[in-house]
Amino acid sequence: MSTETIMALIMNLIPLLFSAALVRSDQSMLPLRSFKISENVTYDCIDIYKQPGLDHPLLKNHTIQMKPSVSRFEFKNQTGNNKTYKKEFECPHGTVPILRNSKEYITNAQFFAEKYFHPLSGDRPGTHIVGVRSSNGPFRGIEAWFNGYTLNISKEQASYSQIYIGSGLNNEVNFIQAGYMINPSVFGDGRVWSYGFWQGKDGKGCYNTACPGFVQVSHEVPLVEPYDLKPGVPVWLRCSIHQDKQTGNWWITLLSKPNVDIGYWPKELFNLLNNGANLVGVGGVVQASRSGSSPPMGTGKFPIGGRRESAMFTNIEALNSNYEQRKIDSFPIEKLIDSPSCYGLRIGKVKPFHRTLLGFFFNYGGPGGNSCGV
Repeated sequence: MSTETIMALIMNLIPLLFSAALVRSDQSMLPLRSFKISENVTYDCIDIYKQPGLDHPLLKNHTIQMKPSVSRFEFKNQTGNNKTYKKEFECPHGTVPILRNSKEYITNAQFFAEKYFHPLSGDRPGTHIVGVRSSNGPFRGIEAWFNGYTLNISKEQASYSQIYIGSGLNNEVNFIQAGYMINPSVFGDGRVWSYGFWQGKDGKGCYNTACPGFVQVSHEVPLVEPYDLKPGVPVWLRCSIHQDKQTGNWWITLLSKPNVDIGYWPKELFNLLNNGANLVGVGGVVQASRSGSSPPMGTGKFPIGGRRESAMFTNIEALNSNYEQRKIDSFPIEKLIDSPSCYGLRIGKVKPFHRTLLGFFFNYGGPGGNSCGV
């Protein structure tokens, strides 16, 4: 893949992080059960065969894949921190959790997408990225341990930690990404939220279950949910995006307790990911406010001092074209850091016998500010 194609892929990938993350359930569907986990967050348990994700026109003849053909759980005993996923609720078997949203929430998110975070252009500066990537594909998946911290993010700002895969051809891109985000303009609060995003054929795509496309399979772990964190105390996520060897669907799997295959993006949504992805990457992304003030990333601190004092990605591994799992530094990698005055990247490596950090890892983040550039 040419340098021009890679840059087109990245430039299309990053700004769409900041499109509206509308996540709604079809209120014409009568939920079997509902769970209100906080003041403005309710999940409806919808019949798995009637979930809104299946309403996509490309999925008219789609048959739900209930589990991946090959389990990713054989690596579950590697742990990075004991503060992993905590199950809030469990839908009855045969149903899946779909986040319900108020009309006000949907309206605010639509405004956010239409009036502010358009695809990156000369008059929409302020996106900054820190991390590593490899374009030595094809790849069949990416996974990593990483953490999320609560940050002081204003309503016009956003801060993300993500893993992603993608392919580009000419000016067209397909990609999938997942991780944590803080985006008050979309979610209406400053909490850390898990999320997933895809862009497929004809440049169309969607966050979470905002519109049809993603097929939720787990009845206990939704794709998108909030985390209530204390300052300085992280939530850890180990997740995988990988292409199923038999069906070609792209699964997102939680590889920390409770070890769950959350769901997948069907292969029918894509035209450039049939034979794997050309590019994989991990890292942090931020979007500045219209005033030009860039938000903090990671813990809000530069990656200095001990490795546990700043945000981290570790156990970063990719599946090669033969579905063999390899450390990401076994491939040619590229460091990404476009505003070193505001954000930092520090790559490290520890011996394999270390209990929590195996091999290649990196710390990243920084305070942001008013002089981060464009």
